[in-house]
Amino acid sequence: MAIVVPDAVMATWPPDAQAVVRLLLAQVSQLEARVSELEAEVAELKAQLRKDPTNSSLPPSAVHPHAKPASAKPPSGKSRGGQPGHPKAERALIPVGDCQAVIPCMPTACRKCGRELRGIDPDPLRHQVWELPEIAAHVTEYRRHRLMCACGVSTCGALPAGVPTGQAGPRLTAFAGLLMACFRQSKRRAAQFLGTILNQPASAAWMVVLQNRCADAVTPAYDDLVAKLPAQPVLHVDESPTKEGPARAWVWTAVADTFTVFACRTSRAADVVTGLLGDAYRGIIHCDRAKMYWRFGRLQWCWAHLKRDFQAWIDHPCRTRQRLGRDLMRPTLDLFALWKKVRDGTLARVAFTAAVTPIRQSIDALLLRGSFNPLTAGVCKELVEHRTNLWTFVDTAGVEPTNNAAERALRPAVIWRKLSFGTQSAAGSRFVERMLTVIETGRRRGVNAFAWLTDAVRARLGGLPAPALAAAVN
Repeated sequence: MAIVVPDAVMATWPPDAQAVVRLLLAQVSQLEARVSELEAEVAELKAQLRKDPTNSSLPPSAVHPHAKPASAKPPSGKSRGGQPGHPKAERALIPVGDCQAVIPCMPTACRKCGRELRGIDPDPLRHQVWELPEIAAHVTEYRRHRLMCACGVSTCGALPAGVPTGQAGPRLTAFAGLLMACFRQSKRRAAQFLGTILNQPASAAWMVVLQNRCADAVTPAYDDLVAKLPAQPVLHVDESPTKEGPARAWVWTAVADTFTVFACRTSRAADVVTGLLGDAYRGIIHCDRAKMYWRFGRLQWCWAHLKRDFQAWIDHPCRTRQRLGRDLMRPTLDLFALWKKVRDGTLARVAFTAAVTPIRQSIDALLLRGSFNPLTAGVCKELVEHRTNLWTFVDTAGVEPTNNAAERALRPAVIWRKLSFGTQSAAGSRFVERMLTVIETGRRRGVNAFAWLTDAVRARLGGLPAPALAAAVN
């Protein structure tokens, strides 16, 4: 509260006293204004400290597992793990003919009286033990004879078609590539694994050579999938920061119905998306509200991001934001509940469209109300101006309300980045984007990544066309 001294009271004081009082009142006013600024700054900083993956774009890995909020579900009081009476899960026995050895275990004497036992049990108890064979490298030596002609010229025998000029065969090359890409091992760790487990002498520098060979082998399949992106009617697109040497970079992903493409770029601008999809892309893009996607006409903004934004308002100290956040969260939860039924097949699309209409009207009205309040206008105005991007999934079949498909696809790339701190060169980025594409697309299509990559390396060495990653990809 500002301190006010009436002029009548001030007039009764000597001039020197009046000057001192006016100076002090001016300083008090300045300090009060400064205190107000600091209080607002402290409130904003406290709001930032309260941010977590539930009310911001922070990834779940940013929070320590022990720091997660307690579950709303009360504890059951049961111990962790399987409970008494649950169905037993065990490895099924393989046929006898598939076993490398069958060893009969015959009792020789009765365990009670000691008499000699004879005969054969027609239905013995079967106990199978799995063991790794002794691993030894399979080395083939090619002897290239050099013969001298009468004309004085020597000719050396050529290697057979498909034999690499280096010392790594297709399977070893593919295995090393998967160690570094799929299983996220560093160059040194991959070399150590080859030397310790496979008895294959290796070095970190040699891993780089094998990495580049894998990248070259999968390039035709990768380029083929990238070329198919502009024809996809619906795509989930997202990006995550990484490093390429000292420069900032981003891992992009585009998830189609039957395949996934990754791209490592040193830019987060719209030209990256244009380079992947082309200027004439007319499909629907699932994305967050980042502006590099706005040049494309049909978007579906992620409701999972919106839900986190509404939760951030609920957790904010400002009462106006809290109220709007709660008002928006209620219909948002109703929206997710309805969509869950659509996803599970318990609610028809026509019924969903009818049921979501009042929810849509309520959310649009609340966002319009928030756009007139200076405290919430920044986000609400953007949502009101582009509200068609919120409801594409309602008006178009085959579109989902969230971008979870892209976020799930990015998760292995994010874990790789946390372990490796990015790549050191453009060649390393090409290896990562191509191998992640092969691994994720193969997983979705049921393709054995190791077998396919081995065939791709073998085809590259033999000068043959690269194998198709999946015949069903279109």
